[in-house]
Amino acid sequence: MKLGRWFFVAAGLVNLLGAMSSAVSAEQTSGQITILYDAFGTDPAMTKDWGFSALVEIAGKRILFDTGDNAEIFAANVKAKGVDLTKLDFVVLSHRHSDHMAGLNHVLSVNPTVRIYAPKEGFGIYGSSLPSSFYRKDDSLPPEMRYYDGKPPEVMKFGAAWANANFELIDQTTEIAPGITLIALISDLPGTRELKELSLAVNSSDGLVLVVGCSHPGIERIVEAAAAINPKIHLITGGFHLVVAPDDMVMKVVTALKDKFKPEYIAPGHCTGEPTFAALKKAFGDKYVYAGLGTSIPLGPNAASGMKRGEGPLREDLANYRKLAEREDPFGIMRLRSRLAANP
Repeated sequence: MKLGRWFFVAAGLVNLLGAMSSAVSAEQTSGQITILYDAFGTDPAMTKDWGFSALVEIAGKRILFDTGDNAEIFAANVKAKGVDLTKLDFVVLSHRHSDHMAGLNHVLSVNPTVRIYAPKEGFGIYGSSLPSSFYRKDDSLPPEMRYYDGKPPEVMKFGAAWANANFELIDQTTEIAPGITLIALISDLPGTRELKELSLAVNSSDGLVLVVGCSHPGIERIVEAAAAINPKIHLITGGFHLVVAPDDMVMKVVTALKDKFKPEYIAPGHCTGEPTFAALKKAFGDKYVYAGLGTSIPLGPNAASGMKRGEGPLREDLANYRKLAEREDPFGIMRLRSRLAANP
């Protein structure tokens, strides 16, 4: 009897451990992407503004991707969604434009030691260094006319806007954790030429999840680099850098995304642009996922069932989006468009 009783107890423990293991496994493979900063959305508790930020919860990691354009608005939106910034694994700053990094002040005020991945640049705002051999020297000058009296350090280090922040600068595409890669590319477009930008690519059981900031190097180039990691792309979300692009350019990109790269879902936001929203929605149908401010896009085995498809910004949001888009031309697209119009 005692042996039989112990057998049933042991069997019960095995079943319990199995259930616990399944729960842990499900928790590790599921996740979501929550949009914390953008200029369109339907959440009345959050403030719309031009810029981008998303909390990416995937592969057991909590990753803050970009931090928006205004620290106070970012802080309020984070509070409205109940996000605990003290529990981040790391932060990714896609590039140096203020509408993607101004909220970092708030992040550091609550989590001053968090690791921050950012692009490495020669005289970057995130800090940088160069060998002193980069500049030409003239030994004929007297010491007082020479840099460092003619005896420069071997490596010249330059300051960061956030001097005490824990930056790790990325110069080339790098896997920073198992299955988590930062894709590093450089823009060659007028207005942003030589601008370095990082995109986040995460391998999951459903395929690759790709989060982009502003896609200055070109969304097609970024997706192509992502496809080299895993050709099965589950989701692309973020800004596609087509906010003022002409229709022919929009259709070229939309066609390439749909027919060449074939992502399972697409969730555009930020600088993608209203005409591109419309074109992508038409092309992808129920594979188009609304990603306005405050939206949480589920990830994992059952992600598709929870995705909100085919929705668009409210009418008043569209007017606000246009107004914000016209505020400035930090990407040089307006100049490119004018050039194309002048030289058809």
